[in-house]
Amino acid sequence: MQELRDLARKLFQERKIDALLGYECDRRGVRPAFVKAADECDRLIFDQRCVHNLAAYLSPRRSHVVALGRLAVVIKSCDARAVAGLIRENQLKREDVVLIGVRCGGVVLNPDEPGELESRNTAPRCVGCEQREPALADHIVGEPKTAPAGNQDRDARLSEIESMNLDERLGLWVDLLSRCTRCHACRQVCPMCFCERCVADKTLPAWIESSPHSRGNFAWHLTRALHLAGRCVDCGECERACPAEIPLGLLNRKAARIVSARYGYTVTDDPSKPAPIGTYRLDDGQEFME
Repeated sequence: MQELRDLARKLFQERKIDALLGYECDRRGVRPAFVKAADECDRLIFDQRCVHNLAAYLSPRRSHVVALGRLAVVIKSCDARAVAGLIRENQLKREDVVLIGVRCGGVVLNPDEPGELESRNTAPRCVGCEQREPALADHIVGEPKTAPAGNQDRDARLSEIESMNLDERLGLWVDLLSRCTRCHACRQVCPMCFCERCVADKTLPAWIESSPHSRGNFAWHLTRALHLAGRCVDCGECERACPAEIPLGLLNRKAARIVSARYGYTVTDDPSKPAPIGTYRLDDGQEFME
């Protein structure tokens, strides 16, 4: 995308940024790229293989990224919601980052799959997404896009699970989560997992057992889902990174439904809109305490 490269080069030449985080191709496919000078901008690309949520690099716990100085980041609309979340939770100052929004028509399900892009399956999270252009961006590049065609398989699957009785649902999740190897890849790629020390790593006291067995796995994933309630941006990175192919997004989408029904809140790319996790209201329901 020449428009992206030209803009990046201009930002470097005008000394508005010290580094830029975007995407590049290598022999294995597309990967995140740190560009540190104007003459490196020809490495930059953007197409349907650019699945990574680069907002994950903006967490303050990524000290090696913070050390680069003023950073520009290429973002899709789902990435913009993560950036807004970091700003909302005081993990990032808006003035400290330059956001380059790309008009996105959806990304592919498997970026490493060989073959023409047009013949690949669109990632389920992109189907039905109407935000083609990040509103939070300082600059916008790319041609206008339309939402990808497809069906709402994830919503149908979630509704199917909700229709099960309690024992059936419990059995399903115990079985799915038993595949977890506790590699914590889901945590590492998540832009909203920014704690310097995760509760799963604490040993004194040990809140969550660290070994990969059913009890510890169940506690870890339910704790993480609760921590992401009202915060998950539905970028799908946790599912993409999971080597056991656990449908972690279903847990997060269920939590999102509950937050929407109870608090009328949907994760947004507007950092000024407070989320329920950081807001107290006198009329909040307390029936769970009764």
